[in-house]
Amino acid sequence: MPDRMRLVAFCPDRPGIVAAVSRFLFEAEANIISLDQFSSDPDQDGTFFLRMEFTLQDGDGLSERFGPEIAEQFEMSWTITSAMRPKRIAVLASREDHCLHELLWRWRRDELAGDLVLVASNHPDHREAVERTGLPYHYVPVAGADGKAAAEARLLELLRDSCDVVVLARYMQILSPGFLQQLALPVINIHHSFLPAFVGADPYRQAKARGVKLIGATAHYVTDELDAGPIIEQDVIRVGHDYDVATLTRLGADIERTVLVRAVRWHCEDRVLRHGNSTVVF
Repeated sequence: MPDRMRLVAFCPDRPGIVAAVSRFLFEAEANIISLDQFSSDPDQDGTFFLRMEFTLQDGDGLSERFGPEIAEQFEMSWTITSAMRPKRIAVLASREDHCLHELLWRWRRDELAGDLVLVASNHPDHREAVERTGLPYHYVPVAGADGKAAAEARLLELLRDSCDVVVLARYMQILSPGFLQQLALPVINIHHSFLPAFVGADPYRQAKARGVKLIGATAHYVTDELDAGPIIEQDVIRVGHDYDVATLTRLGADIERTVLVRAVRWHCEDRVLRHGNSTVVF
């Protein structure tokens, strides 16, 4: 069976990129089955973004040839990966369970385009539900004067070499810059607000106080700055002036679940290209 592979790349925009890449794949006897491209405003940074899927009978040496033959010529940042190997997903959660259960349900239905490998939490609440699915559940409490440092050290032990992406399913702990640097993996968070509005804690109460008519959720990559990483996906729902905080929270939970699942799936399908503090999503 031929291997299904993905090429994801970005570089300074100029004529001939698609032609060169297509010719390279043709000469490697690959069959291109999908192609997405986008060029940003030439008056700003003028960047070209590309995502290709193709099948290839024998991919040995393809990446080694692509670098010097194509990527160097166009100053590309790029990856070529097998679409046949699902990304390994680790989930961090706290007491709120709606996003965690949505991920577990989608995973069992093979709708994540990735493979859940473990769940860790700073509370023991979800052990039974998670272990029923066959996944390992790790209780990593954050307690005492050095609780945060100890918890992050334990999480690093669990996550290193075991996953390709970490998903924060309403994990209500702020990850330190040192932890993120040592982890060196993409981390996706769901924030229960339509960022950049209402960052930090209790955004539904903030929204009620402000009298907003739309509430939403935002899935984004985690960076050193709180709730300010590159946005992957967002959605909103209209609300009324007579909705209380509990109603906003209940309605918002539905949006959080679907927005997080879309972001995780798109990341696992290599549809999200990070560029500065923004993203291109194919």
